[in-house]
Amino acid sequence: MEIISFDKLLLKTAFCCMASDGNIDKREITLVNSMCKKSLFFKNFNFKEEINLLVKDLITRSKEFISFYFDELENSSLTEEEELILIDFAIQTIKADEQIEYSEIKFFKNIRRRLKVSNEIILENYNDIELFLEEDIITDSYFDKLTKQYLEEIELPPFNLIDIDANSIE
Repeated sequence: MEIISFDKLLLKTAFCCMASDGNIDKREITLVNSMCKKSLFFKNFNFKEEINLLVKDLITRSKEFISFYFDELENSSLTEEEELILIDFAIQTIKADEQIEYSEIKFFKNIRRRLKVSNEIILENYNDIELFLEEDIITDSYFDKLTKQYLEEIELPPFNLIDIDANSIE
């Protein structure tokens, strides 16, 4: 696997966070563009060109694109400082549209799982994201999905009526 440069990993992280809720909001694009302009990691960087390459790749490869991103992240040798910068890009992007969807939190948890930095250090820098670091809880919507999947997949045979002799039950 080719090693991705840190600037492209940062941009891909922010882009994936934008797309993780199924909607790329203009405020997210504006924020990520601004973060790239301010960061020393993005010298001689054509934001429009790079972000559109990611969009095309996502359209073409869909879930494989996200899976490949997770592999790239997991195989990157990042320092703690770089991991915190990456987390900063992710958190700022997720918060940019002023509405945090659970899909974005789940996506962040997938990022977090691939980093070595401790939760304590993350919370020292971002004390308002405890929810992003908690273990998942089972929600009603999870049960709804589970039920729907079960009902779609199961094929029940025609059962016979059950005949029970009342005298044999004790």
